[in-house]
Amino acid sequence: MSPGNTHPKHWSKVELLHETVKNPNIHLRGTHSYYSAAWTGSFEESVVRYHYGDEYSLKTWEPMWPIDQLYIGDYVCIGAEAVILMGGNHTHRTDWFSLYPFPEVILDAYIGKGDTRIGDGVWIGMRAMIMPGITIGEGAVVASGAIVTKDVAPYTIVAGNPAKPIRQRFPEATVARLLELDLYNWDEAKFAALREHIASQDIGALSAASDEYDQKHG
Repeated sequence: MSPGNTHPKHWSKVELLHETVKNPNIHLRGTHSYYSAAWTGSFEESVVRYHYGDEYSLKTWEPMWPIDQLYIGDYVCIGAEAVILMGGNHTHRTDWFSLYPFPEVILDAYIGKGDTRIGDGVWIGMRAMIMPGITIGEGAVVASGAIVTKDVAPYTIVAGNPAKPIRQRFPEATVARLLELDLYNWDEAKFAALREHIASQDIGALSAASDEYDQKHG
């Protein structure tokens, strides 16, 4: 670790989002989510697209419709060149004869897709694309190059175009127990104390350690 640097060295360029994100319409939970840029530009510059609230848009125009929000949980890992496509460009009406966003009907042409939510512990692979209004559940994996057009269930791996479920990461009972444990809402002390069990695949040991910790610490 270099002098004055609180983060360990890494082969890639890792950007901790809570240290860099300025857009008021991007909401971060916790301080551990990161973008592995691999020298491709910052998270706001290259990943989040068509989203009002960056430095340029704030100076240049006033929004004409409600701004969709981006919510990112804690311990989220985002690979290089991934794209989170927001709803700012949704002025192409597929139910109209022309898809062109004519200025005189731009307000009627816009159709909001809702907020985008990326749950705790999600891994988004390199060059994946998340379409607007999507919810990605806790612990899900979006494979490299996948184009996500539908919500992703917790602890599910999706891949392809359009992205489809490949498998659950763990048996259904294990997933249910993980969601019940709600480990990403543990306080920092408990999370750190039980890290060896979190970084494992023994749900019984994790559950027992959680119960023991709670009994000791109230």
